[in-house]
Amino acid sequence: MRNSFSSVMLLCMALCSVSVWGAQKPQTLDWIDLIPKKERHQFDQQGMPAVNHNGNTPAHQSHIGAVRPELDGKFVKIPGFVIPLEGDDQTITEFLLVPYFGACIHVPPPPPNQIIYVKFPQGAPVQELWDVIYVVGKLKAEPVSSDVADAGYKIEGSRIEPYDDQ
Repeated sequence: MRNSFSSVMLLCMALCSVSVWGAQKPQTLDWIDLIPKKERHQFDQQGMPAVNHNGNTPAHQSHIGAVRPELDGKFVKIPGFVIPLEGDDQTITEFLLVPYFGACIHVPPPPPNQIIYVKFPQGAPVQELWDVIYVVGKLKAEPVSSDVADAGYKIEGSRIEPYDDQ
């Protein structure tokens, strides 16, 4: 009887810990949250470095601005647009998440602290990625380089949610 009770208690504790982890609410971030507060004055409303003094737009990705290491390891939710990197015609397993439509397609891409490299092992359905989406997962303040642009952050994606601006 005592063994049965212990087994039942262990099973309940295991199930509770799984449900708590699964029910963990992510911290919702905006793109400005990825820029250290002391550097935000260097960026415009779109998260791009403010136009340089001669008024010219730089031709290459600016590396101005740092990442926020205190965000490393946080379970987050952030909206953005997808720039596919890896996958097939059905699913995408790796992509860049960017703050506005057309980023990385038009020159120059946003700075690295405004690009998130997303690894999504289970694959995200292609048809869900044309509009703005939320990516939920564990954020790492870890640089990743691709042929398209350098990213200052990485997310191990756990799920994708439809965008809701409420």
